[in-house]
Amino acid sequence: MKLGFKEKFAYGIGAVGKDMVYMLSASYILYYYQDIMGVSAWVMGIILLIARVFDAFNDPLMGVLVAKTKTKWGKFRPWLFIGTLTNAVVLFFMFAAPPTLNAKGMIAYAAVFYILWGVTYTMMDIPYWSMVPAFTESGKERENMSALGRSCAGVGSAIITIVTVLAVAAIGNFALGRTNNNVVKQFNNTFDYDGVTAYVAELDEAGNTTGNVKEIAHNQIDIKAASKEFENETSFNNSNCDFEVKFYNEKGHNNAKYIQDECTMDIVADATNNKAVAIVYLSSEKYNKVDAEGEILLNINSTKEVDRLGFKYFSLIVAILFFVFILITCLFIKEKSTVDVQTASIGDMFKALVQNDQAMAIVITIVLVNSSVYVTSNLLIYFFKYDIGGASWQGNYTLFNTFGGGIQILAMMLFFPIMRKFLNTLKMFYVSVISAIFGYVVLLVMALSGVDSVYLFFVPGFFIFGAVGLLNVLVTVFLANTVDYGEIKNNRRDESVIFSMQTFVVKLASGIAALAAAISLSVFNISKTSSSYEAIDGSLLKGLQAAIDNIKSSGGVSVSGGSIIGLRFVMTVLPMIVLVIALFIFKARYTLNDEKLAEITAKIKERRDTSATEKEA
Repeated sequence: MKLGFKEKFAYGIGAVGKDMVYMLSASYILYYYQDIMGVSAWVMGIILLIARVFDAFNDPLMGVLVAKTKTKWGKFRPWLFIGTLTNAVVLFFMFAAPPTLNAKGMIAYAAVFYILWGVTYTMMDIPYWSMVPAFTESGKERENMSALGRSCAGVGSAIITIVTVLAVAAIGNFALGRTNNNVVKQFNNTFDYDGVTAYVAELDEAGNTTGNVKEIAHNQIDIKAASKEFENETSFNNSNCDFEVKFYNEKGHNNAKYIQDECTMDIVADATNNKAVAIVYLSSEKYNKVDAEGEILLNINSTKEVDRLGFKYFSLIVAILFFVFILITCLFIKEKSTVDVQTASIGDMFKALVQNDQAMAIVITIVLVNSSVYVTSNLLIYFFKYDIGGASWQGNYTLFNTFGGGIQILAMMLFFPIMRKFLNTLKMFYVSVISAIFGYVVLLVMALSGVDSVYLFFVPGFFIFGAVGLLNVLVTVFLANTVDYGEIKNNRRDESVIFSMQTFVVKLASGIAALAAAISLSVFNISKTSSSYEAIDGSLLKGLQAAIDNIKSSGGVSVSGGSIIGLRFVMTVLPMIVLVIALFIFKARYTLNDEKLAEITAKIKERRDTSATEKEA
């Protein structure tokens, strides 16, 4: 009996929910804990890499557990249900880290919940893909269902890529508005804002301080919301808050009003001695309008608090949708037969690689190519937030991702079949890698030239995302070729082992890329580039006072473009280097051209025909 629309919909909707969860974790876990919750970037990189290595042992073990399961509901659906429920719960807590935890507590929290997330995701992911033979009959039907699942998984990934940043901002602002009064009350109980010392520093046309500083008296500060970034101090600047600055004259009339795009600001509130210091940077024209005897009112909304609450409740929404979608899969997909699950142990994987030099070449190539792409994808949000910046950076980031996702899909569905008519797969691989390298060169030149239009960045995006789409198809084709090659060379067809390796190497590449991205964030202090001061003896308050003294004496500030330059080079030059290495390894090691593949196909057919004849005899 053929599958109807109900079964196809049920299986496809499950894939949508499953990859929504995966993409949310893969793309934003580093950003959430490093940029929002304050965990050291390199520590997060190590956690992410360890979790991926742990998967090497966890994935085969989960495959064995599923294979040995026997219940009246089948062997797949119980694990699918349990894994989804636990993974949904863990996902929410992973993005709901308590802001009151100290540094060590936050690191432990991130490590425990991220590893738990990986374990529970594997618990549902393996049975989801393994259950296809249990509810399909013909080979063609099984191929179609697998293709449907992969396509719907792509839809789930695309949804998260497109909506997350804007959805987090919208949800976070809504949640902040609902809890605003409580936050204000908490901070008013902690700090005495009536005695804040506030300064205004003059900037020249180049954006450097001139040395002219005014101290503003009788000021008030209304902190609408704040995230606890330090144990005893809370710091705000352009990198973590939106703000509005108002100046009043002696009579109390407003004589100047500036928003974040028109000025910059640093403020530190010290809980240990109830002191707070603020410094606002203005152009000469605006600086001269400020009355030194007047009043300054800073309305501050912490965007880190917006993001923290936004990710918390957005992850809850995704978790609920995930559970509902997989529940539909469990209810409407019926296992019709008992199917053995083919699982590959670590030993099987190692043996297959050692005995199949072509598979080894492709696996190394996949790791290198994916690592280069994932480095860029991990740093892209920082590029739009801290380099291009501006009040509309979330919209620009979303627009760029939408364009990139569309090009990637077009490359897989349209560009590949068209190009295949004129080029063999080897030449297509070279064209794809060279296209990606060219895109990175253009991206670097544009970034160094100060381009800030998201539409202009579509040009390098076309070459990079198009190449990624083509490479996704090509590596699958190459892996299939190595299976045929291994059958001739080793008299053994390691199909399940080779293809199960693809999932692991992609995870490994994501871990390596996350570590590389995290190290670069740590080295270049990417998330702190808007801060014009550094802590002295552990005190940001002393650091800000020292920055003010430095401005008065020399007009200098400690901010430089080094961090941004570092970000630009890591997200472009590093991937280029890795892609060039992948290109040389592939060219030197992979030898399965069309002629050799034709020979292998003929030999396999001859063997199978001979075997069939012997059986008949």
